[in-house]
Amino acid sequence: MFGFKVIGFAREFSYDNVYEEIPKSWDEICEKYVANVYAGGEVPEGMMLYEFPQGEWAVFDCVGAVPASLHSLNTRIFKEWLPGNPDYKISGNANVEWYDCMNGEKTDPDYHSAIWIPVKRK
Repeated sequence: MFGFKVIGFAREFSYDNVYEEIPKSWDEICEKYVANVYAGGEVPEGMMLYEFPQGEWAVFDCVGAVPASLHSLNTRIFKEWLPGNPDYKISGNANVEWYDCMNGEKTDPDYHSAIWIPVKRK
């Protein structure tokens, strides 16, 4: 996959409270802003530009009410898929979580979100 730049918000979370803090963060962001692909120009105050280098991604689509469906998927990725994967390991220092802030409500049973994990061959 090609490299790309995104504009949005960066936040770090402790593993101990990630399942509580990330949903709060997304509630705040979806109410005020939408992160997007960066096409040039000034970066608004409070946002940052992040460049993902060219590489491969494991993309995990998620359908279901958030945060429960996304928490379940995230747990399966990091406790089952990554440790048990004979071909890929995680690379990079950031994952992408995508939430459809434009269509539907996070509590809808068919709400769409996704987790992107940068990977490389072992």
